[in-house]
Order: sequence, then structure tokens, then C-alpha cells
Amino acid sequence: MPEKPEVLTVVKSLKPMLLNKTITECNVYWENIIASPSTDLFKKKIIGEKINDITTRGKFIVMELDKYYLLVHLRMEGKFMFRKKGEEIGKHEHVELILNDEDSMRFHDVRKFGKMHLMTKDEAYKVKPLSELGLEYDDKNLTSEYLFDKIHSKRLPIKTVLLDQSIITGIGNIYDDEILFMSSINPNRKACDVTLEECGKIIDNCREVLTKAIKLGGTTIKSFTSSEGVHGLFQNELLAHGKAGSPCPRCGSILVKIKIGGRGTHYCCECQK
Repeated sequence: MPEKPEVLTVVKSLKPMLLNKTITECNVYWENIIASPSTDLFKKKIIGEKINDITTRGKFIVMELDKYYLLVHLRMEGKFMFRKKGEEIGKHEHVELILNDEDSMRFHDVRKFGKMHLMTKDEAYKVKPLSELGLEYDDKNLTSEYLFDKIHSKRLPIKTVLLDQSIITGIGNIYDDEILFMSSINPNRKACDVTLEECGKIIDNCREVLTKAIKLGGTTIKSFTSSEGVHGLFQNELLAHGKAGSPCPRCGSILVKIKIGGRGTHYCCECQK
């Protein structure tokens, strides 16, 4: 699933294609992609709206229109494709927005897990899904005290807790592994056992990992691309994730892979005791 760096990479690639363009038509070929409002209302309200800006909140793409925000969650394999109006709709292209320059933006999603919300500007940040998100990795309020307060009563593994988007939003499985490796924290440790000092390490490494990944365009894992096949390069910088069976870059021990909360988890048994 795309994480914060990948979502930002998608936004960067979308801006030259979309900013200041007006949506003239909307076609929905798989209604489950539209989370809110109803499909008919979605199509009716979005027509005539201009795309003024594109940003992110957590793993959501946030398109600022005239009256609304269009929120898009890519989930596992969602991506955007651009064609000309009238070109044949592909098997996995489920939502089509026609722009005033006759471009056709298609939301392509093999697994059909992606979601779109069209919300008024007054409500978008006050109700779910955005209202339930935690702090961004670069928020000045993300401190060791904040994280310690959020996790000190949780008995789940720290690996699982860091995936909780209501605490720090934008972290997924890949960067979770990297952050814990750099922090020398065993992913199976109960979150309530993580100290205040270790919370500071997690935050510092969270910022370092995500900042570097953003600069490199994210991590290309399996089928992830941004729009039209833009690939990230951070996979070349990974220290732990996907490296099971390889020597630890710090101590030389063999990295292992286990399952925690159903997620493949990579770590060093020596460095992360």
C-alpha cells in the first residue's frame, strides 16, 4: 500500500496535469469506489468544479475544488492514468473525470479497494475519514511526549501501534520496519514498554526516513507506481524491509522475517533485541 512518500509522489506528478483545469464530465464504472456521497450526487456535484490545488493528509490525496474537496485513497494498487476523451475504457479503470482540455483522467485499480469522497470544504477536515487521523511526520507537535502519551497504555506490539493512523498518519509497513530498525527497537516489544527516550528515537528516525523517501520519490514495491508509471527510488536505500536472509548492515547477523498482526516484518535479532 502506498505510504506518505508515495502519495506525495503521486501528487507531484498530478499537479502539472490537473491544476486549473475544470471537470466537465464524470463517469463511474465501479460504484464501490465512491465512498460518499451517493454515486449520482458525486457525479452531479463534481461537474463544473475547477481543480485549484492538490495536497495530502496522511495517505489521502486531497484535491481542492471550488466548493468541495475530493479525497482519494489509493489503497493497495490505485493509480491515475491519462488518456484522451473517447479512448476505450480499460478493464481496471473505474472512475473517469473528463477535463476541459479533453483529457480523460482514469482511476485505475486492479483490486477495486480504492476510495473517493467528495466533501464540502466546511466538513472535510471535521468528519471522518480525515478527522480521525493523527499527526503528520513533520508536525511540530509530534514530540516524544506526544508519542509516549499515545502508546504507554497499549499492550500491542510497537510495530502494530505505529501503523495506527490515528497516532502518526502516513506510516505503513515498509517505513515502519525501517524506523524500528534505525531505532534499535524490536518490533514485537509491547508499545507500553517503549520508553520516553525511545519515543524520541522513533520520531527522529520517522522524520529522517520519510524525508529521504520523499526526496527519492517513494519506494517502488510490487505494483506501486504513481500516475503513468512514475517509480520511486527509495527501495535502493532500504536497510531492513525486504532484506530477510541478508546480512544486517550494522552487525552482520542475518535479518529475519516474521508476521506481526498479519504483516510481514523484517528485523535484526541482534540489533533489535
